[in-house]
Amino acid sequence: MAKPRRILLDTDVDLDDVFALIYLLKHNRSEFQLEGVTISANSWTNAGHAVNQVYDILYMMGQDDITVGMGGEGGILPNGTILPNVGGYLSIIEQGMTTTRGCRYRQAIPMGLRGLLDIDTNFGIRKAFLPQGRRKYTPLRQPTAQQVLIDKISTGPITLIMLGAHTNVAIFLMNNPHLKKNVEHIYIMGGSVGLRNQTGCFPQDAFTSCVPRQCDGCGNVYTNYKANPYAEYNIFCDPFATYQVIHSGIPVTLVPLDATNTIPYTKEFFDEFEKSQHTYEVQYCFKSVKMARDAWFGNQFYKNYFMWDSFATGVAISSMRNSNKRNKEENEFADMEYINITVFTSNKPYGISDGSNPFFDGLKVPKFNLKKDGVHSGHVQQGLRDPFCFVKNGKGRCQDGYTAEVNGPDSMKVLVATKAKPNREVRNPLNREYFKSFLNVLRQPQHAGRFNFTTQFPYYKEVTYMPDFQNKTLGKHVVFDMDMSVGDFLALFYLLKVDVEVINLKAITVSPTGWANAATIDVIYDLLHMMGRDDIPVGLGDAFAMNQSDPIFPIVGDCKYVKAIPHGNGGLLDSDTLYGLARDLPRSPRRYTSENSVKFGAPRNTDHPELRQPLVMEIWESILQTMETGSKITVLTNGPLTTLAKVVSVKNISSRIEEVYVVGGHINRNVSDKGNIFSVPSNQYAEFNMFLDPLAAEIVFQSDVNITLIPLSIQHKASSFSSMLHWLRRTEKTPEAVFSKRVLLRLQRLKHIHHRYHHMDTFLGEILGAVVLANGHGPSNLNAKFELKPIKVLAQGDESIDGKMVVDEKHGKLVRILSHMSSKAYHKMFANSLGDWNQSARVGSFEDQRRKWSHP
Repeated sequence: MAKPRRILLDTDVDLDDVFALIYLLKHNRSEFQLEGVTISANSWTNAGHAVNQVYDILYMMGQDDITVGMGGEGGILPNGTILPNVGGYLSIIEQGMTTTRGCRYRQAIPMGLRGLLDIDTNFGIRKAFLPQGRRKYTPLRQPTAQQVLIDKISTGPITLIMLGAHTNVAIFLMNNPHLKKNVEHIYIMGGSVGLRNQTGCFPQDAFTSCVPRQCDGCGNVYTNYKANPYAEYNIFCDPFATYQVIHSGIPVTLVPLDATNTIPYTKEFFDEFEKSQHTYEVQYCFKSVKMARDAWFGNQFYKNYFMWDSFATGVAISSMRNSNKRNKEENEFADMEYINITVFTSNKPYGISDGSNPFFDGLKVPKFNLKKDGVHSGHVQQGLRDPFCFVKNGKGRCQDGYTAEVNGPDSMKVLVATKAKPNREVRNPLNREYFKSFLNVLRQPQHAGRFNFTTQFPYYKEVTYMPDFQNKTLGKHVVFDMDMSVGDFLALFYLLKVDVEVINLKAITVSPTGWANAATIDVIYDLLHMMGRDDIPVGLGDAFAMNQSDPIFPIVGDCKYVKAIPHGNGGLLDSDTLYGLARDLPRSPRRYTSENSVKFGAPRNTDHPELRQPLVMEIWESILQTMETGSKITVLTNGPLTTLAKVVSVKNISSRIEEVYVVGGHINRNVSDKGNIFSVPSNQYAEFNMFLDPLAAEIVFQSDVNITLIPLSIQHKASSFSSMLHWLRRTEKTPEAVFSKRVLLRLQRLKHIHHRYHHMDTFLGEILGAVVLANGHGPSNLNAKFELKPIKVLAQGDESIDGKMVVDEKHGKLVRILSHMSSKAYHKMFANSLGDWNQSARVGSFEDQRRKWSHP
């Protein structure tokens, strides 16, 4: 009996990648055995959200034994030496020794609509539908992408299917040339060769109709079309990586836009899809694509939405089945043709030095020993509005990521899918052969999903917790603005524990311009559910710092400041997963969803517009309408001041603000008194919350609102893991105290064992603002002392000084600054409050829910 084909899937976990993964999992493992999944972390997903979605899909499908690799902290030295476990968070041209750097290519990916927020949450369907198993991301224990690639490929012959940016595989091939012989074939979805047989495409303006053949081989990076009309997203996110893969000498089959654009979702296919929901996997896929359709801009879904990655996977399956036949190029789903192609990684003229190309600029020996006048030595596109790329009244001239048909020494012979084959049953309304296969495979009972989230538990019951405060006199109205760092969640626990007659938490607003991605808003919903506060509204703020969104396509933008946050360990990856502990929180019925309505500017109403995620300004307007005339709100802000700057700029809102507590900022006393921007060496005196949106900070500190500042210096004095844990060990073991202790123990341990976690003390200081807010006015055991100083925040567009706070007697705003407090009292107050059974958790953990839902 023939051995099964071993497969490794490298994916960015976009929606169509999910379909491809499930399509693979549905095949008989005696024929096709998926050995591992590696996550492409610099494309259409954020690693922390993607890895847990993959774990949940595998759990649903009963294939929890499949290894998942993601991330890594290795770097690339200036001389081109590749260290082990490069994480793939950055394109190769940007990769240095850390996971912080710019977003040269990735800035073309939208952040919201049909972008990272929707993909990270799968439009809100992932959390509502997928069951949750035991596997999850855990810091320093998660297998890395390179580890999985090495382990699986070194074992023996294997086939790679690549559905995202090619960084992971390129790094592997460059660093492990001795293992190339084990890679039998590479199948790639990506690129656009220019074969002129398309039935549709992303037009220059994605909000207008798409006329067949109008693009003649164009790409689909619609947010960047006027600069680069040639590239396709998977290739554009790391052109140099694709070049390494295509030129590796390993047989390659390419499924470019030329082919995928001949298999758009048709109304007939969509309708048949809807009728086929006999398995959990079909239900999940259909719910997802229906939400994508309902949220799609304009009325162009059936013209502009294609079966990109799932079709490429079908082509791969068919090719592997035919590999032992005489006509190996024969494919069930696509016309195939050998074409000589290459991948453009830079633009002519070659051999120039204009500051755009880190492989050459300023180096005596080019990185990776590249040829000084070779194909990689030209201008490399720098962002969406690179002047080099624009031609007046003409087509964009940049070709980074273009998979062009060429002849000559730089070309490689590649088997290319040129067109989707029509259904052999002429009268079948499903007009493509792959449509039929896709639905047949997904709805077959073999290898079907076992359950979804609700049927996973025999006694599942959705519960919403609303507190009863009728007999209480509610205290100070507070809005908490957070960027969802781990310290913010500990501060939120504290605010929820303070007696409601002292603090009445009216709302939470989220500024996703700092330490976490927007989809992490679901962790807030889970924590509120745990604490019995499903009544507290949560508003989502802008995805970009001020003046960082693109003026033409506001859904994309630059990362000038947020690039200072690491993508990997100790950064976004850990914040998005609450350092691997978020999935231990109980599951809330509330979540982010892409549900929307015409009332809020959507092209159409979705099925449940009442579940739409409210935005920050809507939350503010709503809470002010419910408050008594003349009553005021106190704001605590723990992150970048992006949201607060918008709020204070609206007079009828800012006039209702009594005081703002700002956690952040640094006023240096001397040249050795540094800030904490450890990832931007040129900026020595700023603090992260000010640096991440300096223009917003400038606006807030020029406004009329009263400000109390909790600066970095006082946070440092209060940051002690040992003291905080000492008091938590002595307090009552409420669920919130136990969970907070687990968080702090994990941060402390990580700081001690790995250099990427050297800054964990920063997050301890973020709790201080909440404690001062509750105890800072009048006499208290905190022994807080304040001083007044005229403060100004610098925002000049210069990374070396932006976010710096200075005392300016002439132009500064008089600010109340916390200058002293008792650290011991602070730690004791925090611990004792969390250990108080008053206002304690209604449900302690997901494990508690699991037990409750498993028995009558």
